Amino acid sequence: MDYVKPEQVVEQMVQAGVNKASLSIKDLIVRGFLGGAILAFATTLAFTAMAQTKLGLVGALVFPVGFVMIVLLGLELVTGSFALIPLAVLAKRTTVGKMLNNFLWVIVGHLLGSLVYAALFYAAVTNFGHVGDNAVIQTIIKTAETKTNGYSSLGFDGMVAVFAKAVLCNWMVTLGAVMAMTSTSTAGKITAMWLPILTFFAQGFEHAVVNMFVIPAGMMYGAHVTFSGWWLWNQIPVLLGNFAGGVLFTGILLYITHLKKDASLTKNQSKAA
Repeated sequence: MDYVKPEQVVEQMVQAGVNKASLSIKDLIVRGFLGGAILAFATTLAFTAMAQTKLGLVGALVFPVGFVMIVLLGLELVTGSFALIPLAVLAKRTTVGKMLNNFLWVIVGHLLGSLVYAALFYAAVTNFGHVGDNAVIQTIIKTAETKTNGYSSLGFDGMVAVFAKAVLCNWMVTLGAVMAMTSTSTAGKITAMWLPILTFFAQGFEHAVVNMFVIPAGMMYGAHVTFSGWWLWNQIPVLLGNFAGGVLFTGILLYITHLKKDASLTKNQSKAA
């Protein structure tokens, strides 16, 4: 009974884009800060589960808790907005300028939240540097190097690979944001959004906000990664790939197919009248 039909979901997507584009800079930074920190919490939770069980799938099963918290609390996740605000622009209910303003300040918030959590996490799990063999810290270091140096060593092929992984990632992440709109109950929203988030994390795709925590945290903890390596070989291509995957495969395609159904329904109702 709490199921929301796709045609109604698309309208919710557009309205959500309008609302996000209208937020003040203060709200964008605060909500972006909390979104980045909470996703970092979820990342270290997933790494902890993987270290304890030696099973990557277990980490993927628990990782969506962060996404759930972000969505239910109405916080900002720039990767989710990649599918929503462009639709509001397409529907001429907001502007490109407001869209870019959202992206910029939310990313600033994500970076701040991720860095604050990275510092606090290190102090907590290493007793401020007195414990050096923490498995999660080592996982973060290795992951940061793989996500940068691993691609740079492949040259152009590495750039294609990281972009493709980012497209695939945000196809699922934005689907998670949309799936949350398919139910009016909290339990329904949680179940619906859990599925695509588990799907992307289990396959090791590239998520820009997760990387805003993992890579700089790895650098703080001792990973052999340069600032330029972080941005050139991961953060910039991943942001671009996330945008392409979200706006095209979730936002525009859903908008096109369900917009036609709405138009057809309106036309038939007019004939009947």
